[in-house]
Amino acid sequence: MADLTSTFCGITSPNPFWLASAPPTDKEYNVRRAFEAGWGGVVWKTLGEEGPPVVNVNGPRYGAIHGADRRLLGLNNIELITDRPLEVNLEEMTRVKKDYPDRALIASVMVPCDADSWKNIIPRIAETGCDGFELNFGCPHGMAERGMGSAVGQVPEYIEMVTRWCKESTDLPVIVKLTPNITNILYPAEAALRGGADAVSLINTINSITSVNLDAFSPEPMIDGKGTHGGYCGPAVKPIAMNMVAEIARNPATAKLPISGIGGVTTWRDAAEFMALGAGNVQVCTAAMTYGFKIVEEMISGLSQYLDEKEMALSDLVGKATPNVTDWQYLNLNHVTKAVINQDDCINCGRCYAACEDTSHQAIEMSPDRTFTVKDDECVACNLCVNVCPIEGCITMKTLGKGEVDERTGKPVGDYANWTTHPNNVAAVSAE
Repeated sequence: MADLTSTFCGITSPNPFWLASAPPTDKEYNVRRAFEAGWGGVVWKTLGEEGPPVVNVNGPRYGAIHGADRRLLGLNNIELITDRPLEVNLEEMTRVKKDYPDRALIASVMVPCDADSWKNIIPRIAETGCDGFELNFGCPHGMAERGMGSAVGQVPEYIEMVTRWCKESTDLPVIVKLTPNITNILYPAEAALRGGADAVSLINTINSITSVNLDAFSPEPMIDGKGTHGGYCGPAVKPIAMNMVAEIARNPATAKLPISGIGGVTTWRDAAEFMALGAGNVQVCTAAMTYGFKIVEEMISGLSQYLDEKEMALSDLVGKATPNVTDWQYLNLNHVTKAVINQDDCINCGRCYAACEDTSHQAIEMSPDRTFTVKDDECVACNLCVNVCPIEGCITMKTLGKGEVDERTGKPVGDYANWTTHPNNVAAVSAE
């Protein structure tokens, strides 16, 4: 099997799969079970300062979005940082790190936005033997209203300032966890870098209300007739997370900043996609909460097999796709594809026809016996038909060569066909 040993901003773990700071990493019992299952590292649930205890709600803490098959697509939570005493957490972290010295143990931290609070707690946590810190600048609910979490992460100047305080207080790696509740992820990433951050992790959860109770007329989860916004995570946020990871990875100012990818990682393939876009490792939460800690076994075996098949080292995977992420204006408008329906696989359901006829380009025709074929001269290769077809692989997109002619119409349909008259290209032709 491929060697999955991972070194992320100087922190070594037996594989790149870490558990994210969340309920699964809230106590010694959970973390020990996670390490026994095979996780390469954990980010301990966010620690706060001593003082009045954090109090979580004693009622529903989660809202969910399900697919038609009851598969969990998204999870909304209104839980706060750890409500267990700081001293208890530190004692447990010390014991765990002593017993699992080869695993990464990262301390997530969130305290008020003043120098003394950060500079006092960082050295104290370091005494546990932890491998590094993750500064929680992302939590969008509860703590943000107290001037912490995303309230800091939405202000680049605060990110830079707090990161610098922490770097002045420890020699251990400092990872800055970024909020997605912002218009441009590059601003906080660059601020973290200016503050001396060794890496960034993203994304934290997205502000959300997942459902409304239409009898009580309250957002859910509902606490005594009231609800609030929470943090959204799970498979549904993966596309948003991957875009933000890619933006940081391909930005010249932040391209060398290590990235820990978070957001909907459920399978080894999800992890590989994040890493191909520039993440050095990945963090997982919702998948573990849905399927249990042993899901990491599939992630490990799947990624190992993939790397073996590709004859690729783990380090070679990181950023492999980043050069191919570009802006729309640089896409090749000469490239032409057309949809092709495999009649042997088609079950004649008509979904492709209905979607194309009603909402796209009327490029699929239906015969009296319900045989569906593509009209090449009308097909603009939007691939909506591929996405709505219930049979995987039944409809594919064929790349056409330069000057290729549609056999039925005799019209050119390949590269450069109608290049000078296509609306998307008029401006380009005029410029030339």
